[in-house]
Amino acid sequence: MKPVSIGIIGGGLMGREIASAFARWCALTEINVVPKLVAVADLNPAALEWFKHIPSCTQRTADYRELLANPAIDVVYVAVPHDQHEKLYKDVLLAGKDLLAEKPFGIDLDSARRINAAVEQSGRFVRCSSEMPFFPGAQRAFRYATSGALGRVLEVVSGFHHSSDLDPNKPANWKRWSAQCGEGGALNDLGMHACHIPLRLGWKPHRLFAQLQKGYATRPDGKGGTVACDTWDNAQLHTWTRIQGQDVPMRLEMKRLAPGATNTWFLELRGTDGGVRFSTAEPKTLWQFERGEEQWWKRTELGFGTAFKTVTGGIFEPGFPDVIQQMWAAYLLEREGLLDGRFGCATPQEAVASHEIFAAALLSEKEGRVVTL
Repeated sequence: MKPVSIGIIGGGLMGREIASAFARWCALTEINVVPKLVAVADLNPAALEWFKHIPSCTQRTADYRELLANPAIDVVYVAVPHDQHEKLYKDVLLAGKDLLAEKPFGIDLDSARRINAAVEQSGRFVRCSSEMPFFPGAQRAFRYATSGALGRVLEVVSGFHHSSDLDPNKPANWKRWSAQCGEGGALNDLGMHACHIPLRLGWKPHRLFAQLQKGYATRPDGKGGTVACDTWDNAQLHTWTRIQGQDVPMRLEMKRLAPGATNTWFLELRGTDGGVRFSTAEPKTLWQFERGEEQWWKRTELGFGTAFKTVTGGIFEPGFPDVIQQMWAAYLLEREGLLDGRFGCATPQEAVASHEIFAAALLSEKEGRVVTL
C-alpha cells in the first residue's frame, strides 16, 4: 500500500466528511494507495478541535500557509467559500502540492479560467470535487449512455435539489451573499453536480435559456437581527446540446428551494430505443426503458455495486459517505495512473466548462433571451 499524505484547508462539514472517509479506507479491497490525513488548517478553533480525534493529524493550524510549508504533504483538499478559491488554489500549486479543489472552482468564469491557467503552468495533478456520479446507479446510467442503447437521444435531464432554504428562519450563511458565493448563487453551489456527467459525455450546451429565482430577501443573522440575501436560489436551464449530429433538449436544474427534496441528485436520459433514470432518493434503484412490441420501464435493485470494491455486502444500499470515499479512490488512483478506464473526478476543464454554462445563464436571465455559448 502506497501512502499519500493529505492536508485539508477548511475543517468544516466537508473536511470532517473527508477525514471519516479516510478512517474507513480499510473497507476498500482493491486499492493499493492509502491516504493519510496529516494536517488541517481552519480559522475556527472548534473545527480544529474535532481533528484531535484523528491520530495521524498531527498538524492543526489557523494559518494555511503553515500547512502548505509542510514538506510531508503530497495532496491538499480545499473547502472554503468561493471568493477564496482562486488565491488558495494558486497558493497550493505554488507550494508544489497536488490539489482536490471544491466546486465551483472559483467564484466566476474569469476566476475559473485563471485557476485553470495556473494548473496548466504548474503541472500538478488537479481535480474538482463532484461525488454524486460515484453512486452505483449513476455509474450504471453513465455506462448505459455510452452503450448506444438509447438509440437517438431525445431528452436529457440532470439536476440537484435540496430544500434546506425553505425555512425562512434558517440563519443566513456565506452562500446567501454574492460577494462570497458568487453572482451565480445556486449555480455555483450546486451546478457542478448537474453538469459533471453531461460534460463527461461531451454534451455541453451550445444554446440556453435560464429561469432563475430568488428566495427570501432577508434571513436571521444568528445574532438577533436580519441580513439581506441576494443570491439566486433556484435555477432551471433549458438548453440544447449536440448529440450524434442532432440538437437535443437538455434541462439542468439546481434548486435550494425544492419542497420534499433533502439532498437529491438525479439523471434521466430518454431515447428512441431506450432510456435510463436514477435518483439518490432511491439509492439502490435503477430504472431502464425498453421498447419492443410493448414499452415499459424496468426497475432494478442494484445493491452496493460501487466502482471500487469494498467489504460491504452487495445487498446493502450505498450512501453519501460511501460515494465521498469512492471519489477519493478515483482521485488517488488517477493520480497514480491506475484508473484503468473507470469514471474519474471532474477535470479543471470540465469545471471551467460548467462556469461557461453559468455565465451564459446569468446573461440569459439578465437579458431575457436565449444565449449562444
